[in-house]
Amino acid sequence: MSDNLDHGIAVAVRVAALVAVVAAVLVWLTHWGVRRRALAAFGWWPRFVRGWSDPLVRPIERRLLAAGANPQDAPLWLVGVVLVLGLLAITAVRWLLGSIALLGSMQNAGATDWLRLGVIFATSVVSLAILIRVVGSWLGAGRYNRWMRPAYFLSDWIVEPIRRRLPGFGALDLSPLIAYVLILVLRGLLLGIL
Repeated sequence: MSDNLDHGIAVAVRVAALVAVVAAVLVWLTHWGVRRRALAAFGWWPRFVRGWSDPLVRPIERRLLAAGANPQDAPLWLVGVVLVLGLLAITAVRWLLGSIALLGSMQNAGATDWLRLGVIFATSVVSLAILIRVVGSWLGAGRYNRWMRPAYFLSDWIVEPIRRRLPGFGALDLSPLIAYVLILVLRGLLLGIL
């Protein structure tokens, strides 16, 4: 029963993500068609699409305008944002269902098994923080960005000492990569001891 429910939830999230992406693509194609004059700007279809999509597109347009970009690209950005959010939702649900199944299977586990699970969890969180830190730096979100602070807080204890001791490689910073590898080695050592 539980497996069917888990499968049903996972399928529902995938379908919802797919429907959201298809809707965003329809918005983009409609805006594109109006700009190319393939669709009448005040026809029934463009008005219908604008009626339900404007609350989503307008904030993106304002953000693009403030950044000096073309606000007409907002529907394409909407497709990208919906796609990324859909993938994140699918991944989060898969992780949550897997975690619930794992905890259910750990009911009769001993202390060593729980300790091993704690080591895996802790090293996974730090590894994820390092990856978020790296991707955030590529996107221009640094240490003082409010969304990046948790990643820096969780990973500074291993990345910063490596950065201070590592010789400079110009613009290339290898300290997060070395920290990531060290976390994986540390996980292997701790799990081998337990």
